[in-house]
Amino acid sequence: MQHPAMPGTAPARLKGGDHATMRANDHASMSGMNMGAMQGGSAPPDARSPDYSDGVGYGPMKPHMHGKAALGMLLLDQLETVHGRDGNGQAWEVEGWYGSDEDKLWLRSEGEASRGKVEDGNLEALWSHAIATYWDSQLGVRHDFGAGPARDWVAFGVQGLAPYWFELEATGYAGSSGRTAARFRADYEVLFTQRLILQPELEINLYGKDDPARGIGSGLSDAQLGLRLRYEIRRQFAPYVGINWVRRVGATADYARQAGQPVLDRQWVAGIRIWL
Repeated sequence: MQHPAMPGTAPARLKGGDHATMRANDHASMSGMNMGAMQGGSAPPDARSPDYSDGVGYGPMKPHMHGKAALGMLLLDQLETVHGRDGNGQAWEVEGWYGSDEDKLWLRSEGEASRGKVEDGNLEALWSHAIATYWDSQLGVRHDFGAGPARDWVAFGVQGLAPYWFELEATGYAGSSGRTAARFRADYEVLFTQRLILQPELEINLYGKDDPARGIGSGLSDAQLGLRLRYEIRRQFAPYVGINWVRRVGATADYARQAGQPVLDRQWVAGIRIWL
């Protein structure tokens, strides 16, 4: 995730499409744009290294656009333990891609587990196509698993980098029996130092009809707001701590009450972030 350069700091990395390549490169030149000027010019005297690489080689990823060359990346964005009103558990958020600048295969998964069982999880496989310098369209499938019956969806949406360096993702879903859903996500990164980074993240889920078997109500189902503070020991490895608020709404809140779950859950989290 990129954001405006602040005094004594350097922009963080991006997550999606060409953004993943830019994260690996940090200062990649995209479509002839002078990223150095956008990012505030030369590195400050106290930077970890002049190009912010921290001594990590680029490997197969060179600091320029790759055209038709196929490259890949795997990001374990969140791998954490969770302590909330509903008890203790684990959660994950993983994504990866393989392909060229224009077309990629995207895989992403997120979910929660408790007492050795997956409570709620999903896996998506998407074809991602570049439609602008910082934006990709996506088309594919999603599979929901965990408590209750499994659900399968056709997925379509966009993801990219909005002005002021907000990473956005908007996806619509269509399933069997007339089911529809939508998910909106936004996150941002604030650099306190070259290694200490705060990441706010917002996620909103909506559904077109009730699904009592999975505890989901129609309309706005839930909203999540997380704040995670990580320390990058290396670019590829960062432990973090944070807090996550989950608010269930409408019929979804009613289903949660019936199951003895909190409608508003404040969760303390601790985990690691790894990218390869």
